[in-house]
Amino acid sequence: MFNLQIDQVQLKNLFDWELAWENLPFVLEGLPWTMAVSLVGMGLGLLLGFFLALARSSTRIILRWPARVYISFMRGTPILVFLFILYSGLPVVGIELSAILAASLAFGLNSAAYIAEINRSSLNSVGYGQWESAKALNMSYWQTMRKVILPQATRIAIPPLANVFLDIVKATSLAAVITVPELFQKAQIVAGRTYDSMTMYILIALIYWPICMVISFIQDRLEKRYSRFI
Repeated sequence: MFNLQIDQVQLKNLFDWELAWENLPFVLEGLPWTMAVSLVGMGLGLLLGFFLALARSSTRIILRWPARVYISFMRGTPILVFLFILYSGLPVVGIELSAILAASLAFGLNSAAYIAEINRSSLNSVGYGQWESAKALNMSYWQTMRKVILPQATRIAIPPLANVFLDIVKATSLAAVITVPELFQKAQIVAGRTYDSMTMYILIALIYWPICMVISFIQDRLEKRYSRFI
């Protein structure tokens, strides 16, 4: 029979509250960089993903196939590899990016592929009758897209897009390998100095959790806002 009793010494070896509390301010210094990389990456992904979705759905081969190749490449490439390509590979051809810029671009360009597929399916889910009705009202393509199609497609796209943003926020921990001073990199510095990796890794998990809870709350609010387009 397994002994499930854990004494105070064992518990402290697992998670040292005093050490976590003492180093919390230092670790939280990485929070602005985590959120900055996440927001810039998501913003770039949304912008590029929208036009990729339109190109992916286009009847013109010159637009459709490059979009399909891009999406396939990004979805089939580990984000960690892409981080090194941008940060360590581009200097070979004379292009040097800061760690922050390289991480933001990497997450933006990578997430755009997933966002494009989400946008494409959301746009296609809006009935063709909506386009015909807008055409009968003499609305242009972009007027129809902005006033009729996008509000309905946005309601459908919000949950999967929120999941993409959650993945980006958590994946920013990978940016520590290219020296971005985000949350995980700060925790690694403390872990290396104190030799208590478990405490710092648990602390990081406890920091990421409420951040993701806030994002989920915003997602719920947005879903309720756009529910009127049902």
